[in-house]
Amino acid sequence: MSSDVFRTDHQLSDLDDRWAALAGDESEPDVADAFVFHFSEVEEQLAPDQRWSTWLDVERGSRGPEPRPSWVVTEQAAIDTELGILKTGKEADVFLLERAVEQIGDNPARRSLLAAKRYRSEEHRSFHRSTSYVEGRRTRNSRDTRALAKKSSHGRSVAAGQWAYAEWDALCRLWKAGVPVPYPVQVDGIELLMEFIDDGDGGAAPRLAQVRPKGELLSSYYEQLRDGMRELARAGLAHGDLSPYNVLAQGERIVMIDLPQVVDIVGNPKGMDFLMRDCHNMCTWFTNRGLEVDEHELFADLLTMVF
Repeated sequence: MSSDVFRTDHQLSDLDDRWAALAGDESEPDVADAFVFHFSEVEEQLAPDQRWSTWLDVERGSRGPEPRPSWVVTEQAAIDTELGILKTGKEADVFLLERAVEQIGDNPARRSLLAAKRYRSEEHRSFHRSTSYVEGRRTRNSRDTRALAKKSSHGRSVAAGQWAYAEWDALCRLWKAGVPVPYPVQVDGIELLMEFIDDGDGGAAPRLAQVRPKGELLSSYYEQLRDGMRELARAGLAHGDLSPYNVLAQGERIVMIDLPQVVDIVGNPKGMDFLMRDCHNMCTWFTNRGLEVDEHELFADLLTMVF
């Protein structure tokens, strides 16, 4: 028979010697003990300001709308690194976050900067939004409604996350409608991750209140703002708290931010009042910069988008 199938006595004897060496003595080795493998989980150590990407941890409906921008990092191996705080507020703080993945095989390394807005729990907020904003809204389920009414611990948690999800829903709806808002990446509890609007040099884009545009740029800003407010109105919505402090100036474009209080113009009894206030706040700023605009004309124009 073929020697490839059966070993010779000499070969078998040589194997016995090797078994004995593995056992550490001249006794016959126990085959079961000879192949004992010890495994230990090796976990990459992350710095205190790092975490694994939470992209796959959230529900599908809590991830940004498609088509997603190419810069959105969705790899499971990505790491989130907190780089510092961008803004502190009465109800939420905004942090700068880097989501990055190293090169794996032929897949290149990728990174993106995100703004992480984290809403505070009710007992840690120094500002409580007026209930006028939420008239006509519904909570996500009846259990949450009961918890809110009872002000239980779950109810306080719901109240904390309610504004995050309200802003998330508004950003998704408005981004798909073409309104100039940051792209919403994901929402998870009280944390909302969105596109970081930079100034072109790595820093945060300034608020409209901080810049002094003139001439054509001032006119362009107003036209962009009016178009954005039109798209909001076409969707039946008003920003509700629009001011030069809630608009970013990114080079030659503007971006609306801070939208948790977005108001249903028709469904909310004070919807028209909120819309008029938005018009007044923005037209006053542009008028003070030398641009002749009329808040009543803007208000009438927006109403044609609603009805």
